[in-house]
Amino acid sequence: MQIKDINIEGFNYELPDSRIAKYPLENRSNSKLLIYDKGNIKQKFFKDISKVLENDFLVYNNTKVIQARLNFKKKTGANIEIFCLEPIEPADYSLMFQSVNSCKWKCIIGNLKKWKIEEVFSTVIISGIEITVSAKKIRALDNSNIIEFSWDNSEISFGEILENMGQTPIPPYLKRKSEESDKERYQTVYSKHKGSVAAPTAGLHFTAKILKDLFNKGISTGHISLHVGAGTFKPVKTNKIGEHEMHAEHFSVSKKLILQLIKNDGKIVAVGTTTVRTLESLYVLGCKLNKKNELKDFNINQWEVYDIGKLLSSKDSLNNILSYMNKNNFETINASTKIIIVPGYKFKIVNKLITNFHQPKSTLLLLISAFIGEDWKDVYKYAFENEFRFLSYGDSSLLIPK
Repeated sequence: MQIKDINIEGFNYELPDSRIAKYPLENRSNSKLLIYDKGNIKQKFFKDISKVLENDFLVYNNTKVIQARLNFKKKTGANIEIFCLEPIEPADYSLMFQSVNSCKWKCIIGNLKKWKIEEVFSTVIISGIEITVSAKKIRALDNSNIIEFSWDNSEISFGEILENMGQTPIPPYLKRKSEESDKERYQTVYSKHKGSVAAPTAGLHFTAKILKDLFNKGISTGHISLHVGAGTFKPVKTNKIGEHEMHAEHFSVSKKLILQLIKNDGKIVAVGTTTVRTLESLYVLGCKLNKKNELKDFNINQWEVYDIGKLLSSKDSLNNILSYMNKNNFETINASTKIIIVPGYKFKIVNKLITNFHQPKSTLLLLISAFIGEDWKDVYKYAFENEFRFLSYGDSSLLIPK
């Protein structure tokens, strides 16, 4: 079977609402940990992860979730919810959060039919000062709109407005409104770079103590930064996976990490599917640099990884990136990826995976199947039979392929 002809119905399972964790456990590390080790399945608690790993190199995503949901009102009193997806002007995340006076975002609009052409307004108090924020539609896109935000205090940045006015963009399948506790719990303890509208949920189980335990055992860690987009919740609505269009996500990787990956080749543990997609996208970049010394852009297309031709070793690919960075005096590589990983894909860099339990008929479940094959069904059956909690606030798994 051709990869693009894979039928999504083969990755369906019944997920009752009662099995979806609506809230996290009080202690992050008390979540269950399913261990799939080359066909054998057992369970521990996530706080035992340092005892399970041995001579490994952990890579995690240190992106930080922004308070992306903003509520406005029309003069008639109608509520308009604006969900900020990604910055447009300025397009750079760090510059965006420093913006004063105005900025533009790609957004999803709630109650769009009731919002015609007029501006909508909201007020927020920051450091004791009341700020009036307005939103204006600039133009419509396929499934979103470009929105211009402006506010009446040039000493206040848009980052401050989001932090004080916005709400945590918890997943829609939780079927509840965000609460104050979500600000902390829908965020990893190592989050650093603001930009995600969804958490890299595999990392939600880590605590400062677990990170210390890993360090004391000599298990080194590194990080990537991939800003998770709302497309992570996008269901596959087509029968064949080849007809599904992936969303682009932006990531950055340091030269230090490239060196760490080369040094730890064969021992890479990815924390979460976002980290997997970033690391496997790096392999593609290295292959592209093997063909051309210069690239016009660092964008990875959806099916590009299946069309790159003669394969390099992971080390050779990463060394190509390192050489390019040294030549151009780059400390970081900034890129975007639409990579889709489906059964039939051969992993180039990632050797083990820490991940949560994913929605049926999702691209993330396809990735899991690509990683451990048809055994994903045994893993999910075991999780059901042993009362594991599913999705973002649910339990975790460590997957070690055969």
